[in-house]
Amino acid sequence: MPLRRYSGVFEPVDLDLLQRVFGRLCDERRLAQKDKEQREDLAEEIVSAFRNGIVDEADLLQALSKRRRA
Repeated sequence: MPLRRYSGVFEPVDLDLLQRVFGRLCDERRLAQKDKEQREDLAEEIVSAFRNGIVDEADLLQALSKRRRA
């Protein structure tokens, strides 16, 4: 997950959670490594949601899942 542009401190446990959510959502959205811009946009969405208080893995997945919006 590209976190280079994000300031602030994330605990290792938080990074693990964010990486799992990122991986699951990339799979769901079928984002390949070559889809750099879309992957970065997704990373921004995940970090933003996390910083806004959605800190549970299942809640993050539900909030950002495309399936939820269908």
